[in-house]
Amino acid sequence: MHVVENKSKQGKKIFSSTLLRESYREGGKVKKRTVANISHCSLEEIEAIKFALKNKKRIKELEQAGKIKYKQGQSFGAVYVIHEIAKRIGIADVLGNDRQGKLALWQVIARVIDQGSCLSATRLASKMAAVEVVGFQRKFTEDSLYENLKWVTENQKKIEEKLFKKRRKSKPDLFLYDVTSSYLEGAKNELAAWGYNRDGKKGKKQIVAGLLCDDKGVPVSIEIFPGSTSDTKTFSNQIKKTAKDFGCQRVTFVGDRGMIKSKQIEELQEQEFHYITGITKPQICKLIRTGVFQLELFEINLCEVEYEGERYILRYNPVRAEEMKVVRLEKQKTLNKLIKIKNEYLKIHPRAKIEVALKNVNCKIKQLKANKWLYVEEKEKQIVLQIDKTKLDKEEELDGCYCLKTDLPSTISKDKVHDRYKDLALVEQAFRISKTINLEMRPWYVIKEQSSRGRALIIMLAYMIIQELQTLWGNLNATVEESIDSLATLCTLEIHAKRKAPCYQIPEPNKFNEKLLNEAKIILPSFFPKSNIKIVTRKQLPDCRKSQTE
Repeated sequence: MHVVENKSKQGKKIFSSTLLRESYREGGKVKKRTVANISHCSLEEIEAIKFALKNKKRIKELEQAGKIKYKQGQSFGAVYVIHEIAKRIGIADVLGNDRQGKLALWQVIARVIDQGSCLSATRLASKMAAVEVVGFQRKFTEDSLYENLKWVTENQKKIEEKLFKKRRKSKPDLFLYDVTSSYLEGAKNELAAWGYNRDGKKGKKQIVAGLLCDDKGVPVSIEIFPGSTSDTKTFSNQIKKTAKDFGCQRVTFVGDRGMIKSKQIEELQEQEFHYITGITKPQICKLIRTGVFQLELFEINLCEVEYEGERYILRYNPVRAEEMKVVRLEKQKTLNKLIKIKNEYLKIHPRAKIEVALKNVNCKIKQLKANKWLYVEEKEKQIVLQIDKTKLDKEEELDGCYCLKTDLPSTISKDKVHDRYKDLALVEQAFRISKTINLEMRPWYVIKEQSSRGRALIIMLAYMIIQELQTLWGNLNATVEESIDSLATLCTLEIHAKRKAPCYQIPEPNKFNEKLLNEAKIILPSFFPKSNIKIVTRKQLPDCRKSQTE
């Protein structure tokens, strides 16, 4: 039996018919006859008849297939990939397979995918295949995650030590250390204090975070301090941690200028540790005045001077010198614009007091930190900007000049000392990624000290995953954030078959997601068991419709 479509033309009109016909034998000859005229049927009905005739030997199989239902499941790709990376670099193993360890692991994964609070991490778990991938045995709420931050804090030392040993066959001989600050929303955080705000956020209390990295820039420990803590006061803890907790010997600490001073050097020497640091501009001036080295020694090529058992590495950076010159010119332009406005006002308003205008301009000069070489004078009730050429020359004298200080033996070349100091940029990169859009360390909303410390460790572990993904996806023309967003679009197909437990089928990824998986060397499973555990937050979002009607 088969379907035949006939078309005929009579004059300008075209007639069509669709017939259901069959073939049969009569007297040894093959003949055909029409079983039914199905021209009145819709196109969909005709296609269904064709499909049924074509698959008449698979009727039972098709009947069974009709009992299988498919619907879109939860987002799967991003959760699975990040979980696999966490396992690969040892984070999942170190956190453990108990409930608290899995909750901590989910907080790390959620921080990489979508930054936010414990409440948002719980909502994220309800939208993604978190239960199935991480392997939760029972549901959790945002309260569970806040409690988990306390567990993370209590076990931080053990987590950091285990991860340090697991990731390294041999102990590093060099550590990079730097600090940053992060402002707070609200003033109830138990570590909140006023201090030097690196975020430039006025009127906000802050906390201080110190990050210790190995020689490759991989974080090994993070510590939170009250917001009023100076850089040098955070350093002692890192020495003790490295010597006792990590069991390292004869290592070198690299710290930014102002971080490692005489007291810190004494503490390092007690442990037989070495240091590399930079010295400040006033310290350079003092050493020039006392004749330790001369200004002429600052050249593009590195120059070394030994003095009282310490080595000084000198260098001149012409690019930085030019940048500083441009900044001074920009400050001068800004002041000229302000003075022009003030002079026009004084000209139009005869009763205006020039003393007030001078005070405003002087305040601006001080704000721009240009009062060493710029000043203003009054001439015929007009303000004139003056440049002190002698002081300006003195100010420009050390532009682009910097000096490193170390107690490493001369067997370590000056080039290697310089390169090691430049590696501090790896810690700065960690802070930049952690504090901005990738991990959003700032601002802080948590209140309890334990929650703050736990949140900091979660962010550090999340950064380690991002660092690994940057290495794996470095040759792709996309950021880690864009790549994770793309993987998040890979959703499961939820399959419901009669008398069988529902499961997830993983569809074939698109070309870009396939590239991401190949570069990360991750193979997705074909099927995944579906859990009956549902994640629901205790706190519900406000009903916008209700608020609008009230």
